[in-house]
Amino acid sequence: MESTFGRGFITNIMLVTKHFALSPEKAWPGASDHLLELEVPEMFVGTEVEELVTMLRKNIMWHQNGQMDDKDAEAVMRILRRLVLAIDRQLGIPDPQIGKYD
Repeated sequence: MESTFGRGFITNIMLVTKHFALSPEKAWPGASDHLLELEVPEMFVGTEVEELVTMLRKNIMWHQNGQMDDKDAEAVMRILRRLVLAIDRQLGIPDPQIGKYD
């Protein structure tokens, strides 16, 4: 069956990230749609990666439009940064870094 909002793990993380590259008022609409078919690969179950995906889901799914949008959007971006670093560490990169100009 064809996916409407993306299916996968990295694919869906990328789609969520595209939303939060926008201003907060534009970031939220539709962002939660990409979590519907976000799948955590077996290799990440029980790790920090799975924990961060859970945090990401909660922060996006529980968001209330118009209430602290800026702060909530920044919290999602912090989770996304932590998530990609955790994925790199799990994949064997000993010292992944976002860089100074993220």
